[in-house]
Amino acid sequence: MTVDWLAGLDVDYRTDPAFLATRRLDRSGWEPEGSPSAVVLPTSVEQVQRVLQGASASRTPVVPRGAGTALTGATTAGSGTIVLDLSGMNRIVDIRPADGVAVVEPGVITADLDRAAAGHGLRYAPDPASLELSTIGGNIATNAGGLRCAKYGMTRDSVLGLDVVLADGTLISTGRATLKGVAGYDLTGLFVGSEGTLGVVVGATLRLRPLPPPSATIAAAYPDFATAVAASVALAEARVQPVLAELLDRATLRALAAHGHPIDGDALLIVQLDDGTASTDRALAALTPGSTSIRSTTDPTALLETRRQALPAIEKLGRPLIEDIAVPRSRMADAVRAIEDIAARHDVPICTLAHAGDGNIHPIIVAGRHDAPVPEAAQRAADEIFGLALDLGGTVTAEHGIGVLKQAWLGKELGGPQHALQRQIKALFDPGDILNPGKAL
Repeated sequence: MTVDWLAGLDVDYRTDPAFLATRRLDRSGWEPEGSPSAVVLPTSVEQVQRVLQGASASRTPVVPRGAGTALTGATTAGSGTIVLDLSGMNRIVDIRPADGVAVVEPGVITADLDRAAAGHGLRYAPDPASLELSTIGGNIATNAGGLRCAKYGMTRDSVLGLDVVLADGTLISTGRATLKGVAGYDLTGLFVGSEGTLGVVVGATLRLRPLPPPSATIAAAYPDFATAVAASVALAEARVQPVLAELLDRATLRALAAHGHPIDGDALLIVQLDDGTASTDRALAALTPGSTSIRSTTDPTALLETRRQALPAIEKLGRPLIEDIAVPRSRMADAVRAIEDIAARHDVPICTLAHAGDGNIHPIIVAGRHDAPVPEAAQRAADEIFGLALDLGGTVTAEHGIGVLKQAWLGKELGGPQHALQRQIKALFDPGDILNPGKAL
């Protein structure tokens, strides 16, 4: 597809194959057919508007992109597309401590915003594992989760308002700059998690929260994953609200040990609290039974770095299929036992991580070599895991999104009438189907 029309837009773009290759894939491992025709590098809202006006007129598919850390193929770009790389729009426009809000462009790195907020005694609560790489715009596109979701919620819970460029280049502002407001339909919530299929986020007003005092972080080792899951449930039954509750199974701990992060035990539960010693005492009482070791520290750096290194460690074992289901917390033990059975029946290695505080489980299937096709056994195991999630009253994706890898299961979760309604919403916002076509729905 020709993209000669880009030349008249006064916006930087690249068409050389080597550069296109750097923006063709994301972290999912899924490969589209062919390569994009161009990568556009806007630095202003007006440039984004001109690009989408031209794309709409020429019916050119546009793939919005941040850092490319998506895990479902949502930011992959194949033949006939242009990539709209928003990473250059990376200003923290304003931090207003008295209002508890920040105004940012989409290319701001998540961790950079959190650090900037900390200078005002505040925090940007969402913290996906890729927070040192991922952008705010990408987090909004996927409604990213992270370790602190147990207490502070998903990205959606911190988004107050958005500036969005629609498919035809129209700029709209949704939501508000106040902490409360219910005027009109919640279009802000609709754009969050839409994976770039409804509009391109070019600005965001985000909620900041007070930075808590130094917190307690507990590391409890257990003889097996099921016992660790039971401990996380006991934590909830003790009415302890952790900031995070991270579970790592034996296979993950072995991968971490080979990656230079040795940890005792066959399952590890990391719990962080930020509401005082009484809560810490209740947590220790709930977590101690069944544990093989337990310790508490006020310096969580090493423990949290170990957790964030889990995926890189697993990636060294082979090509990871990173699944992302959630089940009711009361059914987590059932889910874990079933995943272990699935791994054994299909003879595929599965490393399981979990955000135990909200029932979000990441069974990571090690599917052979990075440069080889995904084995059929691994794909069958993944399909069974998705079916398991629905059977237990859960979801096929808790925080990574649908992208291209989970589309077959979306209809099963939503049901026919709701799936059809969502397609109608897509057609309303993007009648020419140019925004990330073939993704999400």
